[in-house]
Amino acid sequence: MGKTYEGGVPLAEVVRSGFVEGGHRGSVVVLDASGALLAAAGDVTAPIFPRSASKPMQTIGMLRAGLPLTDPADLALVSASHAGEDFHLARVGALLDRAGLDASALHCPPDLPAGMAAREAVLRAGGGPDRVQMNCSGKHSGMLLTCEAAGWPRDGYWRPEHPLQQVLRAAVEEFTGETVAAVGVDGCGAPVLAVSLTGLAGAYLRLVDAEPGSAPRRVADAMRAHPEIVGGTQADDTRLMRGVPGLLAKIGAEGVFAVGLPGVGAVALKIDDGADRARMPVLVSALRRLGVDAPVLAEFAEVPLFGGGLPVGAVRPLW
Repeated sequence: MGKTYEGGVPLAEVVRSGFVEGGHRGSVVVLDASGALLAAAGDVTAPIFPRSASKPMQTIGMLRAGLPLTDPADLALVSASHAGEDFHLARVGALLDRAGLDASALHCPPDLPAGMAAREAVLRAGGGPDRVQMNCSGKHSGMLLTCEAAGWPRDGYWRPEHPLQQVLRAAVEEFTGETVAAVGVDGCGAPVLAVSLTGLAGAYLRLVDAEPGSAPRRVADAMRAHPEIVGGTQADDTRLMRGVPGLLAKIGAEGVFAVGLPGVGAVALKIDDGADRARMPVLVSALRRLGVDAPVLAEFAEVPLFGGGLPVGAVRPLW
């Protein structure tokens, strides 16, 4: 049996009214522009599930298998964990129409939009969960289009043994430089593949350094050109890509985040308890180790805590 994730170290503290009331443990790795280890904390060599941070690599696998999309905005959607905003839903619908399919063909479960504003709008209008609204519906639409292009059956396209998923696994292994250590079921029902944080950071560096026009570079360029499609109007990865020129960023569930910046380096991290509020302060600390400086980083360096409607503390990095 292979190595299992041993858990991380204290990476962030929760300070309220000057009193430390809690903290978050996790692991983080920083690679320089050559891919060499610059800094690390916690367990960065054991496998973890990157969750949606694997999507860019999966999109590359789809392109290699014949995914017939040329619009960068569509490639960004296939790589997205979208917020369910109107422009996301319209584009997912257009992809399904292209294949002559409707939402019933998607294996991802019905859900409300991930974005708070979009979710509230659906509920105010009396709506409910829907497969197209699920944040991975772009990826699943891309999978269906790939199956059609490759002549593979749509039935069971989400199963690990399906030819589509075998191709996507090969892409993950190629770009991380690792053999997948475990296969699980992601929140959307598709396979999720276990690799290390070091492998994940290396993959993002390979994506941003890929040859212009190649499948990896097309995906990286599409995501950076359309960050609002990747996450949503207010998503953290969207705002980072808007604020740091050239940065490729993608959030994953359970506290995962991966970024790559050409000529600078890459970062991958996991907050062990899955807390969203600890991800950004730790990521900012890691990016600053790479010498990255942009106004948007100051916005994320600490996450404010409130008491009585007023700021009384913050979640701040320890590393």
